[in-house]
Amino acid sequence: MKPTLLFASLTLYWLTLFVGVTQAQSDPFAPVRTAIRSGSAEALAQQFGPTVEISFDGDKKSYSTTQAAAVMKDFFARNAPVSFEFVHSGGSNDGKPYAVGKYGSKSGAYRMFVKMKQEGNRPLINAIDFTKE
Repeated sequence: MKPTLLFASLTLYWLTLFVGVTQAQSDPFAPVRTAIRSGSAEALAQQFGPTVEISFDGDKKSYSTTQAAAVMKDFFARNAPVSFEFVHSGGSNDGKPYAVGKYGSKSGAYRMFVKMKQEGNRPLINAIDFTKE
């Protein structure tokens, strides 16, 4: 009985570990979440596509990856993150991942919308929208 119980326990442990790793790998927003929580424009820029549309309260502009990183660095400097969480994520009808989040800073709260587009073998950010609440 003991060998069977040990085998069942080990099997359950490895299955749980495998499922957790698989889920983490399938979440395209995990590195985005980490970068935003830490206020790291450099880490966030690693998730940018060739061009990124950034919008602040409806004022949209398109930037190159380098320019978008500078815009986000300035935003994080003026609005250092206090809290951040994605509250919803999904995919459009054509399979493009998106997520809606709440960004909190000492200067105010923002609702965020992040849209990704498949570039090569991975999804990259092609739009970020901040709306002050």
